[in-house]
Amino acid sequence: MAMSNRSLSRRGFLAAGLGAAAVPLLAGCSSNLGTTVVSGLFGTRLPTDTLVYWNLFGGGDGTRMEAMEAGYRKQYGPNSLQATTFAWGNPYYTKVTLATVGNKPPDVAVSHLTRAKPLWSGGLLEPITEDDLALVGLSASDFSKRPWDAQRTDGQNIAIPLDTHPIVAFFNADVCKKAGLLTSAGRLKNLDDMDKFEAALAAISKVTGGVAMTIPNVGGETATPWRVFWTFYNQHKGVSPFLSDNGSKLTVDADVWGEVNDRLQSWVKKGWVNKALDYATAESYMFTGKAGIYLEGEWEITTAQSIKGLKFGMAPIPTLYDTPATQADSHTFVLPRKDRTDEQRKQAMLFIKSMLDQSLTWAKGGHIPAYLPVADSAAYKALSPQSDYASAAEHAVYDDPAWYGGSGSTFEGIVGAQLGLIQQLALTPQAALQGVKDQLGVYLNTPSPL
Repeated sequence: MAMSNRSLSRRGFLAAGLGAAAVPLLAGCSSNLGTTVVSGLFGTRLPTDTLVYWNLFGGGDGTRMEAMEAGYRKQYGPNSLQATTFAWGNPYYTKVTLATVGNKPPDVAVSHLTRAKPLWSGGLLEPITEDDLALVGLSASDFSKRPWDAQRTDGQNIAIPLDTHPIVAFFNADVCKKAGLLTSAGRLKNLDDMDKFEAALAAISKVTGGVAMTIPNVGGETATPWRVFWTFYNQHKGVSPFLSDNGSKLTVDADVWGEVNDRLQSWVKKGWVNKALDYATAESYMFTGKAGIYLEGEWEITTAQSIKGLKFGMAPIPTLYDTPATQADSHTFVLPRKDRTDEQRKQAMLFIKSMLDQSLTWAKGGHIPAYLPVADSAAYKALSPQSDYASAAEHAVYDDPAWYGGSGSTFEGIVGAQLGLIQQLALTPQAALQGVKDQLGVYLNTPSPL
């Protein structure tokens, strides 16, 4: 893997300065480091047949991942896997980074695809070769094109995608039926085209007597405003990236930024979209019939299914501009850089293959399988409403690569907060864009610390 002199020297400095300190720091950052994990991190040898796996899955995802881990143990033995879950977001990626720099990484780790890019740029991941894939009967043709192509970096495979998880449109079936927006099969009618979509919002608003569609934007919620914006921004054909040159340049198209956000503000002013709601309240509006549509990541299917008596569905976000596009990320498996024997490398690939083989379990939580033998299976296609929005994976748009970017990142927090203020009618789109420029300035001008 090609690495710059700066990256090498920086990593060398970190390894020298943090080599002794990284492990104690890791042990102090989280209380869910089990006894076996701590002994492994501090150098006590684990059984040679035990694979060490780190992830960041909580809630319904965590429960499903535990079931898949149990499937691996059933096949390879009760001591074959040591799995540990850490706090979601930046804390998790800090742990993976420090452990790898300190030469004590897990054998396999989960990474959002958008976070795998900076890990790779920092020299913290090993490439996954065609020979590695062949060890367990895999090839590029086994994966959905969008996430597979997105993980390819510097001509190498840096991650194996488990899923695509896009933002989607949840809809309250009772409300949307009264608004005349459901097909005979109970699915949301095609609402592609701005005029058609706005007519639908107006019709829903008449049913609810108020808000038609909710987008959470307060209470610390910055991710959803970003996901909604990035979806509609990329529906403009040929639009420039928001960030370029691995996050060193801000290249957002100011006109398209203005168009998307002016439109959002017009929906708020008409009462069709909420001015200020936190995550839970925005969701409850759709659940209780106070709104017909709720824009959020498909993982909220687990919450929706837990609401007794709720009739709901899910659909891709409509194409309102030139071309289909939906903000998304992918959970992937990565191989943190470490010395491995051929047998250990095969063991890591066998674990990944086991997770892919069980990804129908994963899909039940809303995520769209990236592994085509599952995605194309009759069992997945029979899942409803999960399979109803599967086409969104074909139009997934990932966040631009940046060391401070990706899911749960500093970039998302900064830009999402400004977008939330636009939705609250507290800032004009132009003022918010200036705020983005001011707050991102230090990151644009700071080389990656990895």
